[in-house]
Amino acid sequence: MSRFTQQDHLAIATIRALAADVVGKANSGHPGAPMGMAPVAHVLFTRFFNTNPKNSKWYNRDRFVLSNGCALQYIILHLLGFKLSLDDLKAFRQIDSLTPGHPEYRHTDGIEVTTGPLGQGFANGVGFGIAQAHMAAVYNKEGHELVNNYTYVFTGDGCLMEGVASEAASLAGHLQLGNLIYIYDDNHISIDGDTNVAFTENVEQRFLSYGWQVLHVDNGDSDLDAIYNAIEEARKEKNKPTIIRLRTTIGFGSKQQGTHGVHGAPLKADDIQQLKAKFNLPADQSFYVPQEIYDIYNSVAARGAKLEQSWNQVLASYAQKFPKEYAELTRRISGKLPENWEQLLPVYKPSDAAQASRKLSEIVLTAITPAFPDFIGGSADLTGSNLTRVKTVEDFQPPSTGLGSYKGTYVRYGVREHGMGAIANGLSAYGGIIPFVATFLNFVSYAAGAVRLSALSGHQVIWVATHDSIGLGEDGPTHQPIETAAHFRATPNLDFWRPADGNETSAAYLVALKSNTTPSILSLSRQNLPNLENSTIEHASKGGYVVYEEQNEDLTIVSSGSEVSIALEAAQKLQSEGFKARVVSLPCWSVFDAQPAEYRLSVLRSGAPILSVEALSTLGWQKYSHEQFGLFGWGASGPYKKVYEKFGITGPNIAEIGKKVINFYKQKGGEVISPLVKAI
Repeated sequence: MSRFTQQDHLAIATIRALAADVVGKANSGHPGAPMGMAPVAHVLFTRFFNTNPKNSKWYNRDRFVLSNGCALQYIILHLLGFKLSLDDLKAFRQIDSLTPGHPEYRHTDGIEVTTGPLGQGFANGVGFGIAQAHMAAVYNKEGHELVNNYTYVFTGDGCLMEGVASEAASLAGHLQLGNLIYIYDDNHISIDGDTNVAFTENVEQRFLSYGWQVLHVDNGDSDLDAIYNAIEEARKEKNKPTIIRLRTTIGFGSKQQGTHGVHGAPLKADDIQQLKAKFNLPADQSFYVPQEIYDIYNSVAARGAKLEQSWNQVLASYAQKFPKEYAELTRRISGKLPENWEQLLPVYKPSDAAQASRKLSEIVLTAITPAFPDFIGGSADLTGSNLTRVKTVEDFQPPSTGLGSYKGTYVRYGVREHGMGAIANGLSAYGGIIPFVATFLNFVSYAAGAVRLSALSGHQVIWVATHDSIGLGEDGPTHQPIETAAHFRATPNLDFWRPADGNETSAAYLVALKSNTTPSILSLSRQNLPNLENSTIEHASKGGYVVYEEQNEDLTIVSSGSEVSIALEAAQKLQSEGFKARVVSLPCWSVFDAQPAEYRLSVLRSGAPILSVEALSTLGWQKYSHEQFGLFGWGASGPYKKVYEKFGITGPNIAEIGKKVINFYKQKGGEVISPLVKAI
């Protein structure tokens, strides 16, 4: 006898009709997947999913990620009683509505991560799985299981074609994340038509090779008991992630069901009417929801509220028995940083030895990690080059491997830059964790899709990006980033730091750790950098400051990272020849741009020409300088000093260029106005 009633089938029909109405009203969207996935969505959310719509941030809630078909998620959130009305559903894809074209984190209540670019949500889910396993291992005590939630991900053919999903799935299998349950909508349709034109691999065999449990439901259109049994079985597997291959008919009930015509376009009006009539719903009513369907979902919401109430009671008992762990856990959940952690940041004097900023980064990590249990770090198989693993930490690994434990805070991501970035977004979104990830700066470009979503969503992910210029030398132009900084500096809500010395490196970490809704990229050198005379953490925390001051100057040289010391050398050469040159360090453009206009104009002031110098593309420096010197092509292979000489980025050559700039503007006559005046 089925555990499901006629009411359940009515609820599924209602969800399908709402999907058609939502997309039809907007005249844009994807009705097919929501209509095909309505049965599994109903079974999951009414029988298994733990959430409290009255408190969407309850920490032990189950996490849900919908890789696409966003109308389905909005419908479920509305039925459960989240902050979405029928009017909100009718506003689907309208400007500033609560139902944007794809689910957006921090925009719609109940949305865990921003999805849309395929494969990203799949990888975010793995981040949730890592976070849950870690927090459970650290804080759960006998009789006080505070963290035991599941993560459910609806995924499709498009996501499984994307490489980022493969990277994340491979790592999830290695890590034995039994808290992950993925439901694969196997409807054989993508935008180009039947998947047989491009995607004929055996998905089940692929995931078995990754180390996943693979289950399947052959009739996802109506066999609710089979769906229930598969999810129940998936929840029993504690040592493997699970993927359920669910055969569905895209656009079920439509005249175009089973075709790509219903994948990405609204149904026609007559099709919507016949759909509703077929499901015994009023054909002449739009956005119709029987009260009995609301009652079903209201009972689910009430169950979630009771679960949170019980959880709060366990938390109160935990506070009495484990006060230290309680204080730390609740601090982390609240998003507050440890007390007085800033005092641990290393401070440098000009007389201190020159060191590569990747090494300076390691010194910061070594200093602050003992006070920062929130920090979960890792590298894309470049730990020894990125210098990201502090000696006192343990690797995050399945205990059965003997390589570490789930209490560990260092993740071995392997050569999976894109997956690593998207997983880190999930770690950040889970709460209580500040993730940092590492690779060469050039290969952050491999992860650009994930970085973009970090910035768009406000995930606090810190990238430790070493080997940041032609200064890495012998690896040559394939590894030397030229255009990368310009790309990420142009990305909204992303702080791109290129520190010039020890204090600037400490400042980069200071601001990155305080920026809880902004990701950061720390662009770090391989070669040693001297500590600068006027460098302080306070100065550098403003994103830009005067390293060397002169009054009535002939020239200001502005630079960042490893070229600041070269700019200072050029200024000294100019001074020996009777010219006055100021030097400005601009380690982070976006942070500098956020300073008061008066401060910015005091740093890059009018009165003399400004020359920018950087061993990267000059794109973007026009905002801060009158003339730009940098690279206009790719790098070269050779010892780093020889490479700098080849491209003219040396103190003597910059001094010669500076003299030309000075003479040009003197001949030009008139007052020289700072480019910032126009920008401000």
